[in-house]
Amino acid sequence: MTRFYYIARSILVKSETDFDKYDLAFEEYFKGIFSDDVLTDRLLRWLDKPDMNELLHEMDKDYINSVESGAIDKEDVEQKFKQRLKDQDSEHNGGSYWIGTMGKTSFGNTGGNIGGIRVGGATGYQSAFQVMGARRYRDFRDDKALDNRQFQMAFRKLRQFSSKLDIPKTELDINQTIDKTCNNGGYLQIVMDRPRKNTVKLLLLMDSGGTMIPYCSLLNELFQSVYKSNHYKEVKAYYFHNCIYSHVYNTPECENGDWIETEWMFRNLDKDFKVIIVGDAAMAPEELYAKDGNYRGPNGGYSGHEWLTRLKNKYKKVVWLNPKMAVGHAPWREAETAIKQLFPMLPLTVDGLNQAMEKLMKRD
Repeated sequence: MTRFYYIARSILVKSETDFDKYDLAFEEYFKGIFSDDVLTDRLLRWLDKPDMNELLHEMDKDYINSVESGAIDKEDVEQKFKQRLKDQDSEHNGGSYWIGTMGKTSFGNTGGNIGGIRVGGATGYQSAFQVMGARRYRDFRDDKALDNRQFQMAFRKLRQFSSKLDIPKTELDINQTIDKTCNNGGYLQIVMDRPRKNTVKLLLLMDSGGTMIPYCSLLNELFQSVYKSNHYKEVKAYYFHNCIYSHVYNTPECENGDWIETEWMFRNLDKDFKVIIVGDAAMAPEELYAKDGNYRGPNGGYSGHEWLTRLKNKYKKVVWLNPKMAVGHAPWREAETAIKQLFPMLPLTVDGLNQAMEKLMKRD
């Protein structure tokens, strides 16, 4: 079965982003494990106790012998496990009945029982006859939230805007080297290219405070990756709260006075800047449409929608990334629906960021 797993994966899966989906489908079809339906994120959080690995009990030799002799009724263990899943409504550590940690039941992890079903956690005695919640490739998926490395990988795509310098070829062209080597029967053939000069100018506008507070860490990763990527001629980053009005802020605290005028930004940052706006577009309709909708500062004679329209007219390439974008048309999120009509809006996931880079790179 192990060899079949790898052969089937090599034939069916064309991208590592689908490894996790393949594992779920394989386990469901061949092992009867319905991971997404049975194991909730809440249950896995209850069972995520890495500090308890050091407290594993010593193995009971008599029990090990019973496992090896087939004395454990696997069907009985599985039936009890399914029933506990239905009944359990809280975290359990220790004990001899519920799914938990450090207990004596046949399901959970880091307990004193040998055999049974391990749920989450790390392997201890390596005696479980079934493992659930072992999502080895969860982080490979393209629909997951981002981390710093994934931000940087996506931002590298903008380097395609860079211009080639008319100087000797001194930079290794990795893609062409791989291509030529493969076409040359595996015999290494080095391909050099002229280095690029960074010509990309990036303007990053980030929503801060309020409903965006849960995404502070994500925005920090985004901010850090922009400056670490080192692929831009110029980078400017400013903040706003809910919507862009007559001023944008220099820091995520969005304090009055610590700002620049949006008009100044329009005058001093030319139309060639690629613009990435990050926000959840969660605001009351009056914050978007009323000329006095900005309750934290001046509007400058325009509504939020008008300021966004002016930004769209100024810059040729603008995308909006939303960490909790509604799927399809969302009438209960009027502001988000209106903003989607102004800018391409994409979810703040690996796949969403890659699509955003493609839109920014697209040549008119």
